[in-house]
Amino acid sequence: MAKPETKFWHELKRITPQIKWTRIENTGSFGTPDLLGYNTFGHFFTVELKVTRSRKIRFSPHQISFHKLHPKNSFILAKHLGPCAVKLYEGSRIMELVACGLELDPLCLGLEACGSWFTELGA
Repeated sequence: MAKPETKFWHELKRITPQIKWTRIENTGSFGTPDLLGYNTFGHFFTVELKVTRSRKIRFSPHQISFHKLHPKNSFILAKHLGPCAVKLYEGSRIMELVACGLELDPLCLGLEACGSWFTELGA
């Protein structure tokens, strides 16, 4: 049975066929986001996928460091396994996200809307 994050990745990939995704399975550089995206506007960006049962999102110190060091074109896509929708956050807001969890106002709300946002990034 696939993990919730793997299922989430497949959902995102299915709704964004025009984006070239690279799943990063990196054990050599801790904190590297899960995905590298490249859209039709020639724009590269990274996405950290998070699936949670609570309103809080757990990040490793390495993930926090990555987003603090790379605040541009880095994103966190969070999915709550309850009634809450998928939410997109800019990586530059990671410390606010650590403090506020899913109560923080997202950049985008809903999987389709977030997929469209990535598709139009850099236009």
